[in-house]
Amino acid sequence: MEINTIITKVLNGTILAVKSVTPFSLDVQTPSLIRQPFEQESISILIGMTGDIRGRIIIEGTNGCMIKIGESMFGMPLEGEMLESFAAELGNMLAGNFATSLAGENTLIDITPPTVIVGNTKMFGFHEAINLPISLKGVGTLHIILMIEM
Repeated sequence: MEINTIITKVLNGTILAVKSVTPFSLDVQTPSLIRQPFEQESISILIGMTGDIRGRIIIEGTNGCMIKIGESMFGMPLEGEMLESFAAELGNMLAGNFATSLAGENTLIDITPPTVIVGNTKMFGFHEAINLPISLKGVGTLHIILMIEM
């Protein structure tokens, strides 16, 4: 499969997953290329992909953004371990939805269990990645970092 086709499928599947899972109006911003290290300041979820498309997905946002998403979906503010557990489940829902949308296009992927990363962190182990910022109205911005292995 050609790289441009893969990237288009991944970006479209990601946007569809966020639209399907979160109850907010979205403003999908222009994707950009990032180089290692990826630096986070708050909370992120790391999920691996295997199959027709291999790589990793990082879903990154501020604590405030994650708290607002959790509150809208569960009806109460989440903190501490409950917020971290929710973040893992949000990652599962987004990645699972992403995998399902790609399966509809005859592209099969499996996802790994989510790893939640909290605090200031630098991530290495990739050369380039795509950052897809998605603003959720009244909530904040999720940065979906797509590390696709070629």
